[in-house]
Amino acid sequence: MRAACPAPARFLSGLWAGLATALAPALTLLLRRRLRRGKEVRGRLDERKGRSARPRPPGRVLWLHAASVGETLSVLPVVAELTRRDATLHVLFTTATVTAGELLDRRRAQAAWGARVIHQFVPLDVPGWMDRFLRHWRPDAAALTESELWPNLLESCHRAGVPIVLLNARLSDRSRAGWSRLRGLAERMLGRFAWIAARSDEDAARLHALGATRVDVPGDLKDAAPPLPADPAEIDRLRAVIAGRPVWLAASTHEGEEDLIAQADRLLRDRHPDLLTIIVPRHPERGVEVAELLDGAPRRAAGAEPGPADRFWICDTLGELGLFYRVVPIVFLGNSLSAPGGRDERGGHNPLEPARFGAALASGPLIANFTGAFARLRDAVAIVPDAAALADWVDGMLADPARARDAGCRAAQVASQDQGLPGRIAARLLALMET
Repeated sequence: MRAACPAPARFLSGLWAGLATALAPALTLLLRRRLRRGKEVRGRLDERKGRSARPRPPGRVLWLHAASVGETLSVLPVVAELTRRDATLHVLFTTATVTAGELLDRRRAQAAWGARVIHQFVPLDVPGWMDRFLRHWRPDAAALTESELWPNLLESCHRAGVPIVLLNARLSDRSRAGWSRLRGLAERMLGRFAWIAARSDEDAARLHALGATRVDVPGDLKDAAPPLPADPAEIDRLRAVIAGRPVWLAASTHEGEEDLIAQADRLLRDRHPDLLTIIVPRHPERGVEVAELLDGAPRRAAGAEPGPADRFWICDTLGELGLFYRVVPIVFLGNSLSAPGGRDERGGHNPLEPARFGAALASGPLIANFTGAFARLRDAVAIVPDAAALADWVDGMLADPARARDAGCRAAQVASQDQGLPGRIAARLLALMET
């Protein structure tokens, strides 16, 4: 029998719950502000308070939560395996961001399992809102992804008797240090999980250091994800758009990085006067801002294509990276460069996604969120610390296509998929619902 949580942990948990409840009116105002900024969906704000206009489906329901786009992509193969193995199961899939919800809706429309997946926005971490959500949906089990550690969510599941697990768990050194200052609360939270599947030995060690006990390391779901999809007709169209021009792709860029990409372009102009730089912002809603920064560059979301005089094309559409990775063989991954005077808490993006298509790869040095994947690709990816180094790398790839192809082949070999991992995770989740 497990020992009761020590008084400090219970006190901190109760304090967190009390503060969240007291802040509920302010959080309601915050949701309305987010709606005005396009970060919430009109008509669906009640979901963030645990209310839903949709009924619970009959039979077993698994609640699966993935905060944003990357986490959503990583667990979709698990969803496919779950619904294949249990023909009656419904998956309640919650996200925290609009873009992740839109991506899920697109995949649901294309997939055989789409009719058995219900999308909702996750409630904010207020006890009453979480309890309301659980009373409505009555999930048979719940699975969170990566670093989604919410005290009230976990306590609500515990009170409702909903077994809960953490998939692809990750914990940075910075997060571990932060939670260590609330060690009792962290240990209480981690103790609520039936099991934790860490993505790496390093993440498992950090979780153990905070008091987690039921942790194993089955692998990284992002390593096992299938290649990103693309519309075949759009592939042909994109090839026609860029035909005859040297081209490179800056994928999943974040604020401040487009300035550095523009600097790199200026350094490349003399040697490559016809060069086209395709920029895919990580957050499509930044497309207008990025286009204005680059002297009104054409935007794909507005239906514009680059003319011969355009050096940049802003592709601010959702869920199309698979298209660009298939067509553009030279790729820089964003969220990895420190902008002058900017923040350094960037962590990179998953290099295995473009590697699966045989792209020559570069990234900035800020890759803490994907150290394992970059370590596997260490002989197949270039690390460029600034705009000058980025320009040198792009120049080298354009000047020597054979070298670029060789780098891409090495990356593709490393990115061979562990197709069995989603199935193994799905089997464990189905077993959890039997307990």
